[in-house]
Amino acid sequence: MADDRVLVITGASTGIGAATARAAAAEGFSLVLAARSKDKLDALVGELGEDRAIAVPTDVTAWEDNERLIAAASERFGRVDVVFANAGFGAARGWLKETPEHWRDMVLTNVLGAAYTLRAAIPAVTETKGHLLVTGSVAGRRVMPGSLYSCTKWAVTAMGEAVRADLNDTGVRVTVVEPGMVDTPFFDNGAGPGALQPDDIARAVMYAVSQPAHVDVNEILIRPTTQPA
Repeated sequence: MADDRVLVITGASTGIGAATARAAAAEGFSLVLAARSKDKLDALVGELGEDRAIAVPTDVTAWEDNERLIAAASERFGRVDVVFANAGFGAARGWLKETPEHWRDMVLTNVLGAAYTLRAAIPAVTETKGHLLVTGSVAGRRVMPGSLYSCTKWAVTAMGEAVRADLNDTGVRVTVVEPGMVDTPFFDNGAGPGALQPDDIARAVMYAVSQPAHVDVNEILIRPTTQPA
């Protein structure tokens, strides 16, 4: 059981975020669920129970929203133990694909949004000697041709290491979760046969969170068995 630990998840309305919320609820966590889609968040809170979960509509690219998110968690549950900076989205490969506006929104969400969430969370998780997690990607371990999305995930890989080094000796653990192909709304037409499911990534998140305090799972790179290296 989680002993009343509190988990904050951004990008919680669908996919990996929602699956992690369900897995964490089953382990006894209290949950603070953040995304831009209030209707989807409210539905998930209804599923998990209002005694265990709250919804906080959040745009991670707005610093004030991240501050408000962590404050809401502390006000409702009295503490913050784990924060999963999971919000993000992709773009088509090809340097001449997508619009400049799409690029801008993606970079702001995937990089600045993740950094804002971690920054807002650090004081609270330092107090509880808690855990910070951020969603990277296999695309943040090898460059994908023409993919600015890949570049944002390389930034997330570096971000995890930078934050870990900054928080050394505080007791705070930092994990970068790096999925390969996952069947989520990230892929408009599906990820294809053999793809991972959101529950697969949720189990990886819960594995990292469940380790003893002296064990810091720095990175989890998880791919479908059929995905080429």
